[in-house]
Amino acid sequence: MRTRLLFLSCLALLTLFATACGGKAAAAEAEPDAGPVASKPVAVEDFASLVDALSADGATVEQGIPIEQIFFTVPGQIVKVDGADVQVFEYETAEAMEADAVQVSDDGGSIGTSMVTWVATPHFYKAGLILVLYIGDDQAILDLLEGALGPRFAGR
Repeated sequence: MRTRLLFLSCLALLTLFATACGGKAAAAEAEPDAGPVASKPVAVEDFASLVDALSADGATVEQGIPIEQIFFTVPGQIVKVDGADVQVFEYETAEAMEADAVQVSDDGGSIGTSMVTWVATPHFYKAGLILVLYIGDDQAILDLLEGALGPRFAGR
């Protein structure tokens, strides 16, 4: 009886050990053949790479008209992303872009000494040489912008 209990205990431990090791080995073996590797996201540095990144994510991107905002030191370009207006401001240097970006309050209600009353919720993003402003609440547009540019740095 005692021998049988010892045998069953050893068998249970051996099974547990084999299962634990086998699971790790199977997972390690499955990793290389896990299917196609997702394409590397487009690194956004400027206007052109933003358009490429949004297009790669399946968005329809159309060039719009030039725009000027008194609180930014460079003129911008409106692009239509799946029909929504997105303002893109491209700077000569990242430092120049950051100098404008730090003027934007956390909620986007003021930029430098300008108090702004937006027609909808402002969302500010930045990457590389560009500062991007989307005024609206379309979650699909917000997801596209965040996917390309990362989390917003100001706005609501």
